[in-house]
Amino acid sequence: MLKAKVLVGGPCKTSDITEYNQTQGVRILEFENPRMGCEFELWDCGGDPEFESYWPDPLKGSNGVVIIFNDSILSHLKETEMWYSCFVQQQLVQNALCLLITHHKPGSGSDKENPALAPPLNRLKLVHSNLEDDPEEIRMEFIKHLRSIINTFEKIPFLPFIILTLKRKFFSYKLQLFF
Repeated sequence: MLKAKVLVGGPCKTSDITEYNQTQGVRILEFENPRMGCEFELWDCGGDPEFESYWPDPLKGSNGVVIIFNDSILSHLKETEMWYSCFVQQQLVQNALCLLITHHKPGSGSDKENPALAPPLNRLKLVHSNLEDDPEEIRMEFIKHLRSIINTFEKIPFLPFIILTLKRKFFSYKLQLFF
């Protein structure tokens, strides 16, 4: 069975719940989906910069990223850029494996307007969430994201063969040159 590691993070207090329980450091949720043939690890990294020292270990070997923010809080737009830099760019995660979720309070009126995100964030997949009005939509988008992560595994087994083939050609070419 395949195993995928997905980082989940974003600025503090993104949700609209009244009693906010901040992640202290890192929280790991493991589950498997037999229909997808994959075991998933969701690494919830605390949004408080106080816990940034905990991030290096979870970042290693990540296969995908989910960044959650609230676009009605202006500071979140800038913080989302930091999360993208740390979790996606520095870890060399493909942009296609990064999902942005902008969470909205019910009845906020801005449920489907796209926020003014700076490049390269404006080229990433963006999903609007409102768990009270339409929890099924965000669930389906999340499943699509997990499937896109799994699809990268299906392409990877061919990579070592291609590299070895290129190396053999390179070495045989080199041998022909020198001998």
